Amino acid sequence: MSDPSRRPRQPGKPYRRPQKDPVRILAFEALRAVDERDAYANLVLPPLLRKAREKEGPEKFDGRDAALATELVYGTLRRQGTYDAVIAACVDRPLREVDPPVLDVLSLGVHQLLGTRIPTHAAVSASVELARVVLGDGRAKFVNAVLRKVAQQDLDAWIAQVAPPYDDDPEDHLAVVHSHPRWVVSALWDSLGGGRAGIEELLAADNERPEVTLVARPGRATTEELLDEEAAVPGRWSPYAVRLAEGGEPGAIDAVREGRAGVQDEGSQLVALALAAAPLDGPDEKWLDGCAGPGGKAALLAALAAERGALLLASEKQPHRAGLVAKALAGNPGPFQVIAADGTRPPWRPGTFDRVLMDVPCTGLGALRRRPEARWRRRPEDLDGFAPLQRDLLRTALESVRVGGVVGYATCSPHLAETRAVVSDVLKHFPEADLIDARPLLPGVPALGDGPDVQLWPHVHGTDAMYLALIRRTG
Repeated sequence: MSDPSRRPRQPGKPYRRPQKDPVRILAFEALRAVDERDAYANLVLPPLLRKAREKEGPEKFDGRDAALATELVYGTLRRQGTYDAVIAACVDRPLREVDPPVLDVLSLGVHQLLGTRIPTHAAVSASVELARVVLGDGRAKFVNAVLRKVAQQDLDAWIAQVAPPYDDDPEDHLAVVHSHPRWVVSALWDSLGGGRAGIEELLAADNERPEVTLVARPGRATTEELLDEEAAVPGRWSPYAVRLAEGGEPGAIDAVREGRAGVQDEGSQLVALALAAAPLDGPDEKWLDGCAGPGGKAALLAALAAERGALLLASEKQPHRAGLVAKALAGNPGPFQVIAADGTRPPWRPGTFDRVLMDVPCTGLGALRRRPEARWRRRPEDLDGFAPLQRDLLRTALESVRVGGVVGYATCSPHLAETRAVVSDVLKHFPEADLIDARPLLPGVPALGDGPDVQLWPHVHGTDAMYLALIRRTG
């Protein structure tokens, strides 16, 4: 990138150095990492914020700076589809011909104009200054021209202009209004079973900032301890859940730093609790988490197993993720073992375990609140890649559990191809197993459907869209 301060000055027009805005520069850097390295914002942003807090002088962040940077990054990513449609209406070329760094600056500016309460003049001038710093004066003029066009209307007016009418094309209308790829809208609609109100509520919930939810790991921490924290309130459904209602900082909590508690969505907690509560025929001594990385469910399962004197084996194919599992389980009060192993080619003998959890790799369409960029990376063809693995892992789970034992098949995706289709296909070829009703094992949780499996929803339960099927091996 050329240094604008070295450019020759025009006669009669003194050069003004661009004003650096640390908050917007950091937000731009985070978006570039997401775009260039396929990084996830929830992994990129925390170290950038930590570094900014450690600086001295005018670039040092305070709480308001961190909150604004977080809102700019996540807000821009969540509404990317809508903002792309608006920008496309304001430029004279296809968006694919706009340089990605320029598009990131434009998207940040559009979010400030249409998605925040920042005054129009401040949103435009701050974005143009950012462009001067990171792109140079020439492209800053382009940014200025586009944002001034955007500023002529509010979000509702722009949506009325760029989104097709619902009656003409319902899926494309919802895709633009709620900033989801069309195929994702279609898949989620199928999973919900139709109806406009439900899909609108779900898509809107995907664009809401989720609360931070903690889990008090049994035998190591209590919810009472966590509730002593500022802005902490009880979870809705899990007896071990505590919510940080105002988006508190988990890393500042002693129990989290010490591993006695963790950050874990309540839907994930419910999956582990339901498997642990499922009635068994016979002993209850050996549990398996067959896809344990990064370790959240394994840590809760290990703590629950310890209360009964049972052992948890946590298996994870990727060695670095197995290391994360070991870190999450360190200090567990009962016996456990962590291994790096391929769940489709297990090193353990068939029929070894009393309870098995198989939380399989999936598209992650149930966690779009937390990873908004995932919606733009996934493609329909990704389902074809996951399908054989999901079926193989469920078959392994059924072979690994003893007769009378229970398997939990879980995904963080509500897509029917990753949930009921997988369970149905595998059980057709495994007649010695029966679905059991999971709904009574989630006491107090409403709207769990017709069963016997369970699908949680962000707009109904305030959780990620976790799916769970419980299966008992009968022979």
